[in-house]
Parts: sequence; structure tokens; C-alpha cells
Amino acid sequence: DDYFVRLVAAFYQRVATDDLVGAMYPKEDLAGAADRLGGFLIQRFGGPQTYSQQRGHPRLRMRHAPFAIDTRARDRWIELMSAALDDVQTPATARPVLDRFFADAATFMINRAD
Repeated sequence: DDYFVRLVAAFYQRVATDDLVGAMYPKEDLAGAADRLGGFLIQRFGGPQTYSQQRGHPRLRMRHAPFAIDTRARDRWIELMSAALDDVQTPATARPVLDRFFADAATFMINRAD
């Protein structure tokens, strides 16, 4: 759990100052967004089911539908997450799994043409 808390903190530290991805997040809800992503990741990778107990099914595309996510936004999100993965010294054995998961999830969120 601590790993994902650190990862999400490193990610949102970058999001807060990013002109593309950061603009999609209400500044007053960055902490809430971090809590939700952290809970989701903890659950997704084998931790307690707290996220689903509190929020129901993740419904990722539905929850992200209000945001204009194109390939450029997807690529930037992955860039920020990749830097966060570096920041928290992700173990070499876990890195390919996480890189693939985040790339697939970010691609799934695309809802606007470039």
C-alpha cells in the first residue's frame, strides 16, 4: 500500500504544475483525486477492496467522460506517470507490468479525436 501512496503523491506533484493534464483537474480536488487513484491502484493490484466499497465499480471511462482526453493528453499522462514510477524507484520486476497497465488504461480513456 505504501508504494502506491508514494507513487500517486509523486504523480500528482507533477500533475499540479502540468499545463495539459493538470488543467483537467480542479485544483481544489487534487487531494481527492490522489486518494481515489491510490485506492483504485491498491485494490487493482491485490490490496483491500476499499475503493469499490466506497465508490462502487471503477467505471473508468464513464468517470473520465467529462474530460477531453485525446492522444496528446494520454501521452502526457503516461509521461507524468512514468516519471513518478522513476521517482519512487519502482522495482525492475514490477516496472513492465505497471508500464503496460498504465499505457493500456490511458489508451482506454481516450474519448476525443486528435
